[in-house]
Amino acid sequence: MGNLDGKLRAFLNNRWLVFVASMWIQSCAGIGYLFGSISPVIKSSMGYNQRQVAMLGVAKDLGDSVGFIAGSLCEILPMWGILCIGVVQNFVGYGLLWLVVTNKLPSLPLWVLCIALFIGTNGETYFNTAALVSCVQNFPKSRGPIVGILKGFAGLSGAILSEIYLMFSSSNDDSLILMIAVGPAAVVLCLMFVVRPVGGHRQIRPADGLCFTFVYGVCILLAAYLLGILILEDLVNLARSLTTIFSIILIIILLLPIIIPVILAFFSDPRPLAGEILLPQPKAQEPGKSDGPEVILSEVESEVEDEKVTETMEPSLRRKRIAELQSKLFQAAAEGAVRVKRRKGPHRGENFTLKQALVKADFWLMFFSLVLAAGSGVTIIDNMGQICESLGYNDASIFVSMISIWNFLGRVGGGYFSELLVRKYAYPRPVAMAVAQVIMAFGLFYYAMAWPGAIYIMTVLIGLGYGAHWAIVPAAVSELFGLKSFGALYNFLTLANPVGSLIFSVAIASGIYDYEAEKQAALWQPNLNRILKMPLLDDDSLSCTGTICYSITCGILSGLCVIAVALSLIVIIRTRGVYAHLYPNPRS
Repeated sequence: MGNLDGKLRAFLNNRWLVFVASMWIQSCAGIGYLFGSISPVIKSSMGYNQRQVAMLGVAKDLGDSVGFIAGSLCEILPMWGILCIGVVQNFVGYGLLWLVVTNKLPSLPLWVLCIALFIGTNGETYFNTAALVSCVQNFPKSRGPIVGILKGFAGLSGAILSEIYLMFSSSNDDSLILMIAVGPAAVVLCLMFVVRPVGGHRQIRPADGLCFTFVYGVCILLAAYLLGILILEDLVNLARSLTTIFSIILIIILLLPIIIPVILAFFSDPRPLAGEILLPQPKAQEPGKSDGPEVILSEVESEVEDEKVTETMEPSLRRKRIAELQSKLFQAAAEGAVRVKRRKGPHRGENFTLKQALVKADFWLMFFSLVLAAGSGVTIIDNMGQICESLGYNDASIFVSMISIWNFLGRVGGGYFSELLVRKYAYPRPVAMAVAQVIMAFGLFYYAMAWPGAIYIMTVLIGLGYGAHWAIVPAAVSELFGLKSFGALYNFLTLANPVGSLIFSVAIASGIYDYEAEKQAALWQPNLNRILKMPLLDDDSLSCTGTICYSITCGILSGLCVIAVALSLIVIIRTRGVYAHLYPNPRS
């Protein structure tokens, strides 16, 4: 019985359990990606024009990105407290929106609905912050894969929730808003006490590589399965019973990763690795105070992790190994690999506060690069419903789900390949960000030229490129500016989304759409008046058809992504030395 209690305790405190629970939270946390599905419902129910819908989109993007409050609170409150705040905001914001859209409450002004969308979507920043901060602290040596997978599930949540919604959907399309209000809140409440830091840096095991391989396999299976369902739904009308079976299989695939912590806790050898014994215990210090020089132990820790044979060392050999590690540490200090703080403020690669990072050029270069590239991506995502309608598609949910799937693959792939670049070749991680921006620029240019299959090509490439940003940037921020204030730093950078959306979606995309709609209406009005013997409806009912509605917008956004590539190249040049120090090239 005592042995079972010990294994159960190990299971509840296993870092892989925290990671799996975070994956489940993230799989329903990206509610902002469903705006493309609910915006046509809001537009028709409330009688809004495209510019008013774009304002709602900006409010949603602001809520999705103003997460510095969550980042600051995570240094004060426990993770379950952070998640509770998110649950309340999500339920209240989208619940109010559903009551208004379904006429259960009287019609409210646009600014009230903007506030409701902001509050509701802002709840997901608390989900993201709790999941990312907990897992990055538990897996400090695997930041790229961890961030990529977690952000990938957030990007895929649109497709996951859409598919599960079909299992319960009624005849009213606005019931999707109700599901957004209730579904994520229920999942987070069930997992709120599981997601937390558990000292995962001292739970390194030889099987970790195999565990990551299994998780990547589940990710690929999940994406392929959802893509297959979407293609099938596009080709044939599926019976309700078949849709229910597909949704149940989807839920089973999402539950598969729980196998990892179960096996590690109940069926594996509980002996700690030598790295847990040899690494010194950290001493608690008051903020801003230090008893000695700041030391970066990444190279020494890597030596410990690589020497798996030390698990079975005899005491005499273990003492010898400790002496060798101490010798390496002193040698590293002499060679400059361990840096001593000689000037006021941290160096790149050390722990920054948000205030300290805001005076660094690298931080602002990354921010403006994100404004241009991620802002372009979120503009396309927010307007996907209207883009599909302008091309004559009656159901935009298929393309919304497709961009969600490729967003997921971009995040998982971006985390994996950026980690490969820094670990194997010692290239700066922003190299991967520049590649993602080139992919986005090509996808937008392809649509602007109205080439064959433009909507499909753009959906795939924008999903991949935009998704990759949110796997690469958080990992790069943690490397260049440290983990101490990671939540605040990351959430500040996410402000790039609403800034880009405000400029590109409201000022550019909506303005061009309404202009083209008015032009088309002016051409059609004389004929309609002659046929119908009545004047055309007012501007609120105007709509644009054809690729021209968004082709000019996509051309402009493509050029902005090229500028983002140039900014990323500057960051690459400036941070080459930092990455060469953090990840010495094994080939050199």
